[in-house]
Amino acid sequence: MQARMVPFIISEDARGQAEFYMQAIGGEIGVLTTFKDMPGIPEAHQDKVMHMSLTLAGGNQLILTDAFQETGKSTSMGLAITFDHEEEARAAYRHLSDGGTEKYPFALQPWGAYYGEVVDRYGMTWQMVHQA
Repeated sequence: MQARMVPFIISEDARGQAEFYMQAIGGEIGVLTTFKDMPGIPEAHQDKVMHMSLTLAGGNQLILTDAFQETGKSTSMGLAITFDHEEEARAAYRHLSDGGTEKYPFALQPWGAYYGEVVDRYGMTWQMVHQA
């Protein structure tokens, strides 16, 4: 069996969240559709993102959609990303922590890798890793 896992993020601001991630990690939006073509959607929700495919640096993919109500924040899941270069990992850590919370400083760990963890301004936990 061959399968691929793609995180699906339900957001209160999918466009803003995607832009924030592209600035932090690099990447581009591949597909963006809104609810405007769906029958029965109230006018106030027609510009909300129904499906956005975001390809980040390294070919990593995220799918985002806008929520119709407040989503709340969950700490039960996070995204781990491994960088080839320490400087790239440090830069992503700094950017993702802007407006968020630093959980673990990005530093060399006893197991031999650089590691840091942040909760970004959208409530998503990120773990940055660079194998030393």
